[in-house]
Amino acid sequence: MQNYWFANFHIMGCLSVLSFVILNHATPALAKTVESLTFEEKLSFVTPTSITQLIPESIPQESGATLQGQVTSVNQLDDVQPTHWAFQVLQSLIARYDILTSYPDLTFRSDQAMTRYEFALALNITLKQISEQIAQGTGSRISRDDLETLQRLQEEFSGELSTLQERVDGLAARTAELEASQFSTTTTLSGIVVFGVTGGSYSGDRIVDVTAREIATKDPNPTFLYRATLDFTTSFNGTDALELWLEIGSNGADDNVAGLLEPSLGSVLDYSAKPPVEEFGVSRLNYTFSPSEGLTLSLGPVISLTDYVDINRYANVSFLDFSTQALVNNYILFPVQGLGAGAAIRWNPNEGAFTARAAYVAASASRSKIESSSPVPGIFPLGYILYPNGRGEGGLFGDPYQGIIELEYAPSRMFALRLQYTSGSILGGNFDVFGANLELTLSDRFAVFGRYGYGSYADTAFGDLKPSYWMAGVAFLDLFIENALAGIAVGQPFIASEIGDLTQTNFEAFYNFPVNDNIRVTPVFQVITNPANQSVNGTILTGTLRTVFSF
Repeated sequence: MQNYWFANFHIMGCLSVLSFVILNHATPALAKTVESLTFEEKLSFVTPTSITQLIPESIPQESGATLQGQVTSVNQLDDVQPTHWAFQVLQSLIARYDILTSYPDLTFRSDQAMTRYEFALALNITLKQISEQIAQGTGSRISRDDLETLQRLQEEFSGELSTLQERVDGLAARTAELEASQFSTTTTLSGIVVFGVTGGSYSGDRIVDVTAREIATKDPNPTFLYRATLDFTTSFNGTDALELWLEIGSNGADDNVAGLLEPSLGSVLDYSAKPPVEEFGVSRLNYTFSPSEGLTLSLGPVISLTDYVDINRYANVSFLDFSTQALVNNYILFPVQGLGAGAAIRWNPNEGAFTARAAYVAASASRSKIESSSPVPGIFPLGYILYPNGRGEGGLFGDPYQGIIELEYAPSRMFALRLQYTSGSILGGNFDVFGANLELTLSDRFAVFGRYGYGSYADTAFGDLKPSYWMAGVAFLDLFIENALAGIAVGQPFIASEIGDLTQTNFEAFYNFPVNDNIRVTPVFQVITNPANQSVNGTILTGTLRTVFSF
């Protein structure tokens, strides 16, 4: 009987969206299991409308999988030439039924095998499609021989079809339960909570800042810092997103050792400084939509530039990878570090390797005027030292503001290079900065990455500055545990001979491992040499135990 369905698979294939898969894979080589296929290959065995009902529980529902749409010509299949054994059959399927689909990469893959269970999936969909055709009055084109073949196949695979139906029923019940308890039909709710216990010390007698002002004469006390975020994302048409973040956190840069002892050059734990106050409020409010294919536009009264540019897979999310602010982003590239009103645009023509981005933010857009006695929000800490007597103007196009463009070349997920240019004004001083961002994945377990920046800050208290910046690191994926991530990085956030007599260097190492799907624990170690570019300062050592809860 088993040889029978091998010999007759092409008949039922003519009636199914999965016909090319059956033609392609029903060979005696059944050693290849479902688990050995990629997720996209598994999805290729089902139609878009039946994916949620027919994927077996043993197949993980990974993110990022896609289905290729309907093929209208055999010539669209990259690996099927006119001389291929299946060319005429596939051409007939499209001509007669217009029902052929392909793998996501537009291939036919005639050298791959198929399991009995996968064949049962195809058979189940075929039976459903025939029932629909008969119900619609189009079943007359199905021959009696085809129906007899399908009946025998149904008997042969009765066990697999029964198991499949049980799983379908189970998934349907779970889907109904989820729909009954969902938060909203248009809005999704997600969130994170970050706990961090941190402490540290420094060598020497005292710590001074970049102006030689004394900051500390003894080691600070250990602290318990936190951050909590609720993300409400609403879609009105399935391709847009209205995003609202409500957030609260501990009391800014001085809630951790690195931020207290070295507050000026980006040593603070990034997630502890954003948000900077213990008040529950809005930290993101923007609307994103796609006005045309390949083009995405985001705008709103509360955005952050670092959500859109200078992204790096291995050094970007401060509660998941590196925590040192100067390692998470290019420190001199974002003198306007706070939130403000603005817009961002992303253009990726034909979903190709090249992507262009541009963004603008005004940190005091909600103020029509800034009084001389009022603090100016949204400026990186060093900005107040560079321009101690400066002041902002406020407004959507007034100081402090920043615009940035980024060009990315990413031919695959293994490599990405981003080049950036930014310009703007803070506290009456103008700045221009060029940046570069690189990530290179060398294997499934190892990657390298880095950033570089060079710019100018005019009319500072130290004169016209030409600072530079760099950082580099390595990442280890799935280290010891699946889905774990470890990283080591080093960087110099503000290289300028006019400030201090040496250059500060930041080191960080972390190991992020999952407890389960919703909890991740990370020990983090920081070393800061020549803090604040001052040789009189001793080395700062800190340790943090970070725990992230996500839902």
